[in-house]
Amino acid sequence: MANVELKNVIKRYGSVEVIHGVDLSVNENEFIVLVGPSGCGKSTLLRMVAGLENLSGGEIHIGDRVVNNVSPKDRNVAMVFQNYALYPHMTVGENMGFSLKMHKRSKEEIESRVNEAARILELEPYLHRKPAELSGGQRQRVAMGRAMVRNPDVFLFDEPLSNLDAQLRTQMRMELRKMHLRLRTTTIYVTHDQIEAMTLADRIVILKDGYIQQVGSPVEVFEKPNNVFVAKFIGNPPMNILEGVCKVIDGKRYVVIGKTRFPIQDGVAKSIVDGSPVLAGLRPDSIKMGQNIERLPKDWWCHGEVVVSEILGAHSLLEIVIDGENELIAEVEGRIIAHPGETVPIGFEFDRMVLFDPQTQEALY
Repeated sequence: MANVELKNVIKRYGSVEVIHGVDLSVNENEFIVLVGPSGCGKSTLLRMVAGLENLSGGEIHIGDRVVNNVSPKDRNVAMVFQNYALYPHMTVGENMGFSLKMHKRSKEEIESRVNEAARILELEPYLHRKPAELSGGQRQRVAMGRAMVRNPDVFLFDEPLSNLDAQLRTQMRMELRKMHLRLRTTTIYVTHDQIEAMTLADRIVILKDGYIQQVGSPVEVFEKPNNVFVAKFIGNPPMNILEGVCKVIDGKRYVVIGKTRFPIQDGVAKSIVDGSPVLAGLRPDSIKMGQNIERLPKDWWCHGEVVVSEILGAHSLLEIVIDGENELIAEVEGRIIAHPGETVPIGFEFDRMVLFDPQTQEALY
């Protein structure tokens, strides 16, 4: 295992710069997830670590080596791709052991490593099958096994679950997490799926347009986003962002949105003064209905009109309008039934409210 260090990493294609001086430290044994919208540069960064893309500037360290000019095969990293990349004419066992064979390892060593990886990934019954005889999830496990047998310093995953259906993705997420807990190999994982990021990562790296927006634990980026982009990108449904004005009323600060007042907690965003425009961010799950609002202070309540109600089983998503114009998405317990057109009391966990500067879009903590 090894740590990975990116120092002022730059990537250009011709005159177009797509990665802009990225600095990132990945600790030994850590599971890091790079996430962001299409075109943000996450796969390009991963391919530079793997050696499949050249750097235009900066350095990449793996362990105590600068690997800028080290070929991919000599970096001791193992990459798992989105499309599995299995040899169709080889059996599962042959696919998993192929890289060891190319490195002229002994037949006994190859068999031992393949059998151990197959045991961990529950592939033992399939070692003599061809890839065409396997399901998508099984093929992806074979690709993971092929990476495992090399005992790499670093695992690199490039959207490995995107070709699987929803149920298989859930299953494979659990397999990946169990594998990491067992092997403790440094892992860099690229995805556009924030659920994968939230469930797999020790830390999440959120990218936009070739710049890092925030690095933090899943809880940190969810509850304390650095800016409006992170607030909207992380979370499904995304954070509600409402335009308001800071007002001091009877010595207390509020965000006033129409006729509704959102109390600002003591010590939060002290730089905001009376009359300042602000953006108020509220997670859908911080909006409460039914018995759940009873524990909230009365001045944390208001009324809203239900526009749409989607019952999803354990919870429901409600689109609610307050003051006749400001729309909110609330994620509430599924047992709460609300009908379109109905006016209902709602409560807010204002101690979780995040305020943003309307001009810079940066969080005000």
